[in-house]
Amino acid sequence: MLRKCLSVGLGVACVSTAHAQSSVTLYGLVDLGITYLNSAQTGRSGGELNGKSQIAMSDGHATGLSGSRWGLRGTEDLGGGLQALFVLENGFMANTGSLAQGGAEFGRQAYVGLSSSRVATVTLGRQYDPLVDTVQQFAASGNWGGYMSSHVGDVDNLSNTNRINNSIKVALTPLAGLRAEALYSLGGVAGNATQNQIWSLGASYSGGAFSVGAGYLNARNPNVSFYGNTPNKGLATANNIGSFGSATTPQVLPAYAGFASANTLQIIGVGASYTIGAAAISAVATNTRFQGMGSASGPNPLGYTGNATFNSAELGVRYFITPGLLAGAAFDYTQRSSVKGDGGAKYMQVDLGMDYLLSKRTDAYVLTVLQRATGRDSLGQEAVANISGFTASATDNQVGVRIGLRHKF
Repeated sequence: MLRKCLSVGLGVACVSTAHAQSSVTLYGLVDLGITYLNSAQTGRSGGELNGKSQIAMSDGHATGLSGSRWGLRGTEDLGGGLQALFVLENGFMANTGSLAQGGAEFGRQAYVGLSSSRVATVTLGRQYDPLVDTVQQFAASGNWGGYMSSHVGDVDNLSNTNRINNSIKVALTPLAGLRAEALYSLGGVAGNATQNQIWSLGASYSGGAFSVGAGYLNARNPNVSFYGNTPNKGLATANNIGSFGSATTPQVLPAYAGFASANTLQIIGVGASYTIGAAAISAVATNTRFQGMGSASGPNPLGYTGNATFNSAELGVRYFITPGLLAGAAFDYTQRSSVKGDGGAKYMQVDLGMDYLLSKRTDAYVLTVLQRATGRDSLGQEAVANISGFTASATDNQVGVRIGLRHKF
């Protein structure tokens, strides 16, 4: 069977001449940069945290605009407005060549499904949840700010740190600017249909200059189902919630690492934006709750019970100085409720970014994040700053800077 391949947009399309209604596209991007951190923990001495400045190279997965990836996307026309489709998307670390997403071969996405142009698209596999699909677009981290502009530790998952395994997703065909989605992930536990289950809903509307979106996610036994669903994680006895990075160099997330025994994770998010010429103003609010601590698998060394709630708010603006030069700024505020009488914690953050288009496929950018923490963290210690993607600071302040280059293919 003869196949022809040609460059199309950001990918390469290969079409079978015997079945012209079928196609497969190869696509991807590489995002690599140099980062500076003013304070990274290096250990303790005399009970005090030690910290030093750090200069390193890192992939976009850690701190950049986009995680490096390659993928295959295919469709087949079945007739009557019905299509079969699939996506296999691999994430990798361009600075080392290693797999991202905890060592999963297709850790970003892996699904197959059917799509009707008149009704809905139904897909099965490892996928993005509706909360991410509908709210991420309004956050700095989903646009010009990169992963490092996430709310502390990406506690509300708006940077899509965690995908959903074993999921069935239904996305209604858009109607007059309105989109709606639902997802259910089977827990797969014999005798207990709700253990390890995840479900999520989302809806968005875009009309002219105004856009708005809202989403909800509920994960049972999140230490395993949500935070432990990659090859390098998953043990119920391990703390999958409060760590990231490779198996040899794990990084602790002190803001919520202590809440691994939660029975349920609940995230509610809403976002909106309004475009005025070359500028756009956006706002995001999220509520993240670790519920029923002490009643599910996961370590609980501090004996937490009850709930821990994180409320986050973000206000941002982005402006196209020229058609090829974008600047953005945002302010984030996250407050965690008191748990076991610790008084809670607060995280304030300023995000700054500039992105210059060298061509349609290549851009260079600079990102800067400044964060300050107060109160007590989930590990029972004085709260320290922890910009997403970086090692936690030794103090209550932290400054991160990244200069990056991104190429799409």
